Amino acid sequence: MVTVNTATYMTPSSLVSVNVNRTLGEFSGAFADLGTFLPLVLGLIALNQFSPQGIFFGFGIFALAVALFYRRPIPIQPMKVISALVIAQGLTPGIMQASGILMGIILLLLAFSGAITWLSRQISQAISVGIQLAIGIQLLMMGGKMMAVTPTIGFSAFALIFLCRFLPLRYVSMPLVLVAGMLWQYHHGGDVATFSFNQTPWQFHWPLVGEWSQALTLLVLPQLAMTLTNAVIATSVVAKEKFPEEAERFTPKAFATSSGLANLLLAPLGAIAMCHGAGGLAVQYHFGARRMWAPFIFGVSCVAIALSWGESVAWLLSLIPMAILGSLLSIAGLQLAWSKRLLDGRPFCMAVIASTAIVSLAVNPAAGLLAGLVVEFCRSRWELIQTIR
Repeated sequence: MVTVNTATYMTPSSLVSVNVNRTLGEFSGAFADLGTFLPLVLGLIALNQFSPQGIFFGFGIFALAVALFYRRPIPIQPMKVISALVIAQGLTPGIMQASGILMGIILLLLAFSGAITWLSRQISQAISVGIQLAIGIQLLMMGGKMMAVTPTIGFSAFALIFLCRFLPLRYVSMPLVLVAGMLWQYHHGGDVATFSFNQTPWQFHWPLVGEWSQALTLLVLPQLAMTLTNAVIATSVVAKEKFPEEAERFTPKAFATSSGLANLLLAPLGAIAMCHGAGGLAVQYHFGARRMWAPFIFGVSCVAIALSWGESVAWLLSLIPMAILGSLLSIAGLQLAWSKRLLDGRPFCMAVIASTAIVSLAVNPAAGLLAGLVVEFCRSRWELIQTIR
């Protein structure tokens, strides 16, 4: 007797539906991390007069390389600490360029010396969850401040995107919110806080001697801890959870190498300091990105913006309300902060998670990592003593 597996058989209409959902998921996921990307990028262009062509070209080439190498939706983000400090302190493009080159060299040294692999082996899942929780809370707080600028728009957008996760069309919620926010800005103008841009030419120059030391002390050292924890180790953990069948490809060494090469090669062309990010991966996956097409679409879009930058492109980006970007940033933070371990973790694991998160929030991720390692060491010693007894 011949049997037909009805569970795997799909009608032509159902196949079309699946393909449409997958395509929408890739497009939606490609731009799901704009809440992290756009506020920092647009801030550097509008407030610090950075070259938009260099920034978007750098992100585009990095994203295309990631798409071809990892073939999964591995995110591309600005290094948050460096970008935020450059904006807040009004630092020059040369200092940003020097920080990107220095970060690239450091990441490559850590990757090929084996230091990053050793460090990742010392970090338990509970410590990783604690770091992700802290960074997620920070993103939620940053997004909340941006949404509060225009609360009606910001919190409505957040609620809509969050509630749509329970609906079949959740993949189209983020693009619809972006388009709706841009239409609102177009019709209401000054009622909504946004960015404005000047025309800055593509900048090609080498950092001055004094800019190297400023980059190292002001930007690189504060950023390094967050890059190692969030952009390398935590991203590796999340990628292995999302794509367990290809876990061997998503090692901390691989992410440190790709980030290091991107910064070392693209910073001289005007790119800003870039990295991967656990929160970006979580939110892209949430909105349906599963394959290489999400970073590929994002990369092509960035290169197109860089090559066609002008008044029309600047005007179009200026239509995105800051509150909408805040809602996207908050969604990314929520996705990163949440973990099943927060519900089913054992008491000692919860202590490790809590201590790591609290210290990360109070000091920085490096201090949180150290606190988690200390608590984890105490736990292992306690279990050893109990076993001997």
